[in-house]
Amino acid sequence: MLKAGIRERVLHALALNREPGFHLAGNLAQISFERTASEESRVVLQPGAHAVDADGQLNLGFVAMLADMSLAATIRANVHPATRLATVSLAMQFTGMRLAGPLESVAQFQGFLGGGDTRQALSRARIEGPGGLVAIAHGAFMPLGTPPGVVAFPLPRNPRNAPHLSEEDLRADERAVLKIADDALADGEKDFIRRFLGYQPRRTKAGASTTMRNGAHVANRVGHVQGGLLMGLAATTAMAALPASWGLSGIHAVFVSPGQGKAIRAAAKLVHHGSMTGVARTEIKGPDGRRVLEATTTHWRR
Repeated sequence: MLKAGIRERVLHALALNREPGFHLAGNLAQISFERTASEESRVVLQPGAHAVDADGQLNLGFVAMLADMSLAATIRANVHPATRLATVSLAMQFTGMRLAGPLESVAQFQGFLGGGDTRQALSRARIEGPGGLVAIAHGAFMPLGTPPGVVAFPLPRNPRNAPHLSEEDLRADERAVLKIADDALADGEKDFIRRFLGYQPRRTKAGASTTMRNGAHVANRVGHVQGGLLMGLAATTAMAALPASWGLSGIHAVFVSPGQGKAIRAAAKLVHHGSMTGVARTEIKGPDGRRVLEATTTHWRR
């Protein structure tokens, strides 16, 4: 029954994705913008079998996507709502609280660094779950301006209804996404989301590595891997460089170029493994070797 429910959730996300504006990963994650104002934004991530890892916690990529979107939402409320934003850097500090849903991210606009075309907008957020504070996040974004004729699409709120989409009605690109979901479900519903996103790192002599397929299931509307999912890929790869008894305490990611191409590769190198703390550095590169993201993660022995 869980398999059928997850598959239906993917079909529902595909139906929602036919509406302009939001991307498939956000629709699948059931992210909703409950408040977007100049003083603060409030964005919610719902739990579900489609969104949790094997340990029952919400997937790190979805949590990072929640942080990214809430930080950006409060910035857009202080510029034009259709403004394109390039993520310059994004950091999260975790409290050790379980990533149980629903999670609510409340972000506040912190002003601008510099001016003119090179200015950067700053924001910070608190992410809370049923048990209390889960993480603190902050980010820097560069407004890229609003292209002529571009209008802001309504930000989605839950509950969202979409016409039933049967498999016979799917376009070729939509069938490709459903095929990825079916392949992920072939090994069961447990850990579905990690297989669906491509978060399947392997240990290496230096640390760990992951090759992630790009596509509509992880991309934004222009075909680049969504920024929060990139950060989640870096964090997941870094965590694989350490024993399972270690947890992620923090991550600081710098975005260098868009995640594009058929696949991207993350490589984590363990640079410190003490008795109580660990540090890893992770690079994500595109198929041409171009650097996409660099991240430093800190880890703690549970």
